[in-house]
Amino acid sequence: MSRGLLCIGLTTLDVAARPIDALPTGEGTRLIEGIAVAPAGTAAGAAMVAARLGVATQLAGSIGSDFMGRVVRLGLEEQGVDTSLLQVIEGSPTSATVLTIDSGGRRPNFHALGAGLFAPLGEPVIAAATQAAYLHYGAIGGPAADGGPGLAVLQAAKAAGAIVTCDLISPQATALAELERLLPYTDYFMPSVSEAFALSGTQDLSAAANVFLGLGAGAVIIKNGGAGSYVALGAERTVLPAYDITPVDTTSCGDSYCAGFIAGLSRGLAPLDAARFATAVAALVAQGLATLGRLDSYEGVLQAMRTMTLKEPG
Repeated sequence: MSRGLLCIGLTTLDVAARPIDALPTGEGTRLIEGIAVAPAGTAAGAAMVAARLGVATQLAGSIGSDFMGRVVRLGLEEQGVDTSLLQVIEGSPTSATVLTIDSGGRRPNFHALGAGLFAPLGEPVIAAATQAAYLHYGAIGGPAADGGPGLAVLQAAKAAGAIVTCDLISPQATALAELERLLPYTDYFMPSVSEAFALSGTQDLSAAANVFLGLGAGAVIIKNGGAGSYVALGAERTVLPAYDITPVDTTSCGDSYCAGFIAGLSRGLAPLDAARFATAVAALVAQGLATLGRLDSYEGVLQAMRTMTLKEPG
């Protein structure tokens, strides 16, 4: 019997600090409000948020054989994420990002490449995909994933009846060709607006969605930051506004939106209502530091939806 969520793809460690509006000169020290450390990435970040929302979640990703990798595993397991498919690449560092968030919420960052790009896609992951009710594939753009290995995982998941969602690590040169392979097996493609525009060659949300629907996606949800999201469910098109909040750290908002959407579907919400729920999840994450922000629970999100105010259109 299919159950739970399997997330596949980028796994990193985020170190977020704010506010940093300028670096101290020389070796000076400046006091700031807060620093947070958390697992992150298109797969690990989504897995962590989904688990916090009560979804039984498993992660297929990669960490290095270093202290940071052990921190990533601990952070995921504290949220209840099944890490049995989290592989350790000996001799490789764990992928990590330092985010210097300024007073306006902007987040210039410094990323060190590592094991996180090389998510496992072999037989154990394919077997897990056939047992999952939901598969979130966040490995598009991964050097070991594009060009074939990911396709077998999605095909196996779809053949077993899973609902498949897809996100990108980044719109690399290989991404469009990979989407041509994967989108026929994808129920919901969920890029950011910058990714959607870069890959579609258009600056229009509806036209961009049409490109991905034409490649075979069942539906397209374009995450548009502070402007909300654009939901294309076949011919039905809806612009969902974002919540009117003061953002603290928007680093994991895209990943949390994906996780919130899946969590909503898993509780029986219709797709458009699941997207509304995902909008609230992202808003709560944005109001705190790192991957979880101010996110507490599924019920906490429902409560927040009754008290937060949506932005006015336009």
